This record gives sequence, C-alpha cells and structure tokens, in this order.
Amino acid sequence: MSEKDRFLKQIDKIVNSRGLHGSESLCKLLRYFAHHALDHPGSPLKEYQIATEVFGRPPDFDPQFDSTIRVQAGRLRTKLAEYYSTEGTEDPIFVELPKGTYLISFHHRAPDARAHSIALSRHEGEAVADQRPSTSWLAAFVVASILLAISLVATAALVLTRKSAESALAGEVEPAPAAFHIFWHPFVTGPEEPWVIFSNAAFIGRPETGMRYYNAAHDPRGLIWDHYTGVGEVLAVHNLDQVFGLLRRRIRIKRGSLFSLDDAQNNDLIFVGSPSENLTLLDIPGSKEFVFHRVTSGPRRGDLSIVNVHPRSGEPAAVVASPSASPLTEDYAIITLTRGLNPVRSVMILAGTTTFGTQGAVEFVSRQNSVADLLSRLAVTKASELKPFEALLHVKIARGVPVETELVAVRKGTP
Repeated sequence: MSEKDRFLKQIDKIVNSRGLHGSESLCKLLRYFAHHALDHPGSPLKEYQIATEVFGRPPDFDPQFDSTIRVQAGRLRTKLAEYYSTEGTEDPIFVELPKGTYLISFHHRAPDARAHSIALSRHEGEAVADQRPSTSWLAAFVVASILLAISLVATAALVLTRKSAESALAGEVEPAPAAFHIFWHPFVTGPEEPWVIFSNAAFIGRPETGMRYYNAAHDPRGLIWDHYTGVGEVLAVHNLDQVFGLLRRRIRIKRGSLFSLDDAQNNDLIFVGSPSENLTLLDIPGSKEFVFHRVTSGPRRGDLSIVNVHPRSGEPAAVVASPSASPLTEDYAIITLTRGLNPVRSVMILAGTTTFGTQGAVEFVSRQNSVADLLSRLAVTKASELKPFEALLHVKIARGVPVETELVAVRKGTP
C-alpha cells in the first residue's frame, strides 16, 4: 500500500469515528482538505475556494462578511483533537490542521515516542536535581509553589462544582416536579443530550469606544464581533441547566453563530433568543402563529414586534416592548415546541423581543407552577399527549429584572 493510500485510509477511519458521526459537512471538509494536501502538496487554500467548491456558496461569496469557513475549520480542528485524545490515541498516523491554515498535514508516530519522551523528561529532571540551586532557581521555586497552591484551590473548587452536578444527576437531590417530566419529555428521552443554542448578534465597533448592531445593508466592511450575548440569555442558560439537573440530564451549549444544519438534523434543540439575534432560527421550522416582525411604519418603526397571525377575541393583533426612549417595563416573548428538520427531533424556541423577555420566557418554563398552568391550557396530563404548540407571554420588568410573566394566548397543534 502506498503512503498516500495509508493517509487516505486514516482519513476514512476518522470520518467513521464516533466524534464525526452524523456531521456530513465536517466529513466532506476533511476529505477535501486531505485530497488537496496529497494531490497539491504545499499549495495554499483560500476561503473562497473552499466555500464554493465544498459548501456550494455562490460566486459572490465574501469571507469578510461570512465566517462559515473559519467556523467549520475550527470545528474540524476541535474534532481532530478530540479523536486523537480518545479513539485515535494508538493510531500510527497523526492528522493535523494547524491553526491559521487550511492545509492538512500527516505525521507518522513512532510507537515508542511517548515512552521515549517520558524517559527523556525523567533524565532531564535528574540532571537538574544534581545541580546546585541558584538564587534565581530558588525564586522560581517559590513562585511555582505559590502558583501550585492557587491551582490546587481552583481545582478543588472545580471538583466540588462537578461533584455537585454529578450528585444531581445521580439522584442525590429532590426529584423533579411531575409537570417538568411531562413538559420536557421530548428533550430528556433522546439518545443524546439536547443542545441549547443561545443568540449572539453581530456587532461592529470596538468595546472600548462603543459598539452597535451590524447592518449589512449600510455598514462598510470591517471587523464584526459575533461573540456577545445578553444578560437574559446568560441567566436563561443557567436556569435550563438547573431544570435539566433535576431531570437527571445534561445539556450541551453552543452560541448561534457556531450552529450548523447538521446540528438540526441530529439533535434536539432549545433556542434561547429571538430570530433577530439568533439568525440560525431562520433556517429551521419555527413559530407560525406568533411571528417576530419589524414595525414598518409609525412612531415604533424599526422596533421588533410579535405579530399574532390569527388573533382571537380579546387578543392583541401585535405586541411590542416598552419604547426604547423610556425605561423598559414590559416585553413579550414566545414559547414554541415544534418538530425539527428531522421529524423525530424536537425544537423549542424561547424568545423575547429583548433579552429580558427571553429571560422571562425561560423562567416561565423553569417554574413548576407556570409549567403546570401551561400544560393545563394545553389540556395535557401525560407526556404522550404533548404535541407541538405555541404560546405568547407578557413579561413585566422592573429595573432590568423580569418580575411577572403571564400567558396571553396559546395555540395547540401547530406544525
């Protein structure tokens, strides 16, 4: 077998590993990188080339405004590291995607390399021990001791935190309310932990001089920041973690800009944040009865509203949060349960028109009484009766904190 064949066989082994199972886009990218490296050694790869040839992006693709390739390469780099730390620890061929490049490299690993490294370290340690300690060495030793003490304290804190979480999963905490078992049933019975996808809108500017939402239609090209989220989303993720701890289940967390359609196909998803900031919501089935929409005219033009597509008697046709020029005292949010792109998967959307509405929606589904109230409105008494639905919430806010949340409208059986 030629060396090229051995390298490609290694790529096949990685593609068929547990870590890349179901991630078609990453498998396709890995194969593309491998064939390019073997057929065109040393030839550089550009984002535009990868985007158009691998992901089918249109000819006007601009990597300055679309970070897809950088994100996917980063995910692949992480998956390779995970593979070689688990399934591939004994593989004779090491496949690497160095940071800052899209060029795959292959390395042969000697079977005794690790043992040799350990022996060398031991020998060097003995050589150092035989030397007379100098003043600088003693100073370094003192500093290292202090850092070690700090590290031990931090490690102890992390261990205690992890043990607390494991105790919750092991059943050493109070049982979850029956309403939680019914409401969250679609997300605790699957083979994998659900993903919680939180919003992180794109901003421009600089943190030290001021930032604002990026507007693709008007803003010039420049640095885009996509790693910020609202305080409501942060607290929402914390609440969901507590709920799933009671249910003896873990959650996995990912920011919206790193979400891919592979995730939607293969996992149950909980979206935290509105489509205006969680843009990946635009690519999957979402709410049909209570829809986010920008106001197009009048004094609230440009503000985000929730439109009640089929208002019933006594229900508002559209709702909007407090005006931006005044203190925020009220907001509105939706709770939507629907089927995913893969019908066997479930998707829940918890989203307000502002970060505080989102927080209010998540707090609503994290409280026993409010969940029981919603189940009552849906006429659901057991998990098998829970079907797709949508709910509209009114959230009262005081000094930046949701203090009261009430159901405004509920729709059962939405697709």
